[in-house]
Amino acid sequence: MPLPIPPRATGPSRLEAALLLAAGALLALAVFGPVLHDSAHQHGFADQRTLLGIPCALDVLSNLAFAMAGALGLAWLARLPSGAVDGVSRALAGLFFAGLVCTAAGSAFYHWRPSDFGLMWDRLGMVLPFAGLLGLAAAGRVSQRAGIATAGAVLLGGTLAVLWGALSGNVLPWAVVQLGGMLVVLALAMLPRRGGALALHLGAVIAFYGVAKLFEAADHAVLEATGQWVSGHSLKHLAAAAAALPVLSALAGLLPRNAGHGPVATTGQNGAQHRSASRPINAPEMPFLQTKMPTRRDA
Repeated sequence: MPLPIPPRATGPSRLEAALLLAAGALLALAVFGPVLHDSAHQHGFADQRTLLGIPCALDVLSNLAFAMAGALGLAWLARLPSGAVDGVSRALAGLFFAGLVCTAAGSAFYHWRPSDFGLMWDRLGMVLPFAGLLGLAAAGRVSQRAGIATAGAVLLGGTLAVLWGALSGNVLPWAVVQLGGMLVVLALAMLPRRGGALALHLGAVIAFYGVAKLFEAADHAVLEATGQWVSGHSLKHLAAAAAALPVLSALAGLLPRNAGHGPVATTGQNGAQHRSASRPINAPEMPFLQTKMPTRRDA
């Protein structure tokens, strides 16, 4: 009896090859592009007011939005039933949400006392959610192995870009990781979603990120326009944290519903579960309402 022939490893698909070429082009730009330095006023944020002993209070406290989104996402992932989403998407979503928590810590540390050292840790924290997001985008539009490779490349490349910027002062590689990464997400958003992948609305992610960058550029102008109430950088944190909403929304449709509410159908949009209307929902039993009240004869 002839031995079974093991399946041959398939080469990259056209989409995987295109993604690889895009990564190569971004790498060439990061390595051979012109030197780019941070602004001389990098640490000169508009709102430097102290509140409850916290310096640059709103810029520090607004990072709570990252921590809340990350913690909620991790909690929902833990509740997600086995098989609700493929293992690669689950791991990449975990990386994304854990990265948001790290971003909150790194950014709060930096804004408490802005310095080059704190900025390095701020950016290192941002590498994690970038890797998770780009990995989710590639896994959802191209293939699972493309998602793994993309996340790994961003983790390695992003970390090296941050460290190189801290050592040499050239932040072009970091700019390529941020802006080039969002261009890749924009291109992937134009492709159809792969069957079985997480139903992630990439266009909404890009929109929130774009609004965040606009707030960041208008830091002082927003503070003046709001009568010294809030700065553009504080709002930037809130808008960037809102970019987690599409990922949370995709998970919400996969969470199990409470038991005892009738049959559940899985024919909803994006595989979301909906209760069937074919059977009525029984009201919960309330023993205290069934207690026999004393009558005059009993008395």
